[in-house]
Amino acid sequence: MSSLKAEFNKIIAKIEERITDQEELNFIKQQIADISMLYMNELDKVMDISERRVNQVVENQRILEKKQLEIETALNNMEKELFVGEEDYDFEIVCPYCNYEFVSDIGSDIKEVECPECHNIIELDWNAEEEKGCAGHCGSCGGCGHEEELDDENDEENNDDDM
Repeated sequence: MSSLKAEFNKIIAKIEERITDQEELNFIKQQIADISMLYMNELDKVMDISERRVNQVVENQRILEKKQLEIETALNNMEKELFVGEEDYDFEIVCPYCNYEFVSDIGSDIKEVECPECHNIIELDWNAEEEKGCAGHCGSCGGCGHEEELDDENDEENNDDDM
């Protein structure tokens, strides 16, 4: 700002050197001051508009951050409600060594559990049904043939009715 003032004073000094008539000099100085004030007023308007826009952007950012927090909270709640994580569940287990029945609070990441009666380690096979295949009564996997058998029986009954 001080360099602007210094430049302004240099311009006025040059004008004062050239113009010897005091009345003309005062008129020109007043006109330069008026032009400068017009320019400064316009700059103030531009700065005011810019400040309002920045404030609006800041307010919009605050609103967006609040909405984002609400959405994140809602998503976290949905995730907790919809997706079951690696939680522990109560399972009834029969020890294959001593036939002792007990309930254990275990998760799917646990691979073995100790029998509280005989203290033998019981290996847990979470994929036993998947490896053995269908038990034969699901009707949806297509791997057991149970659904096909039902269709054949229904066809035979329908054929008997036709006769």
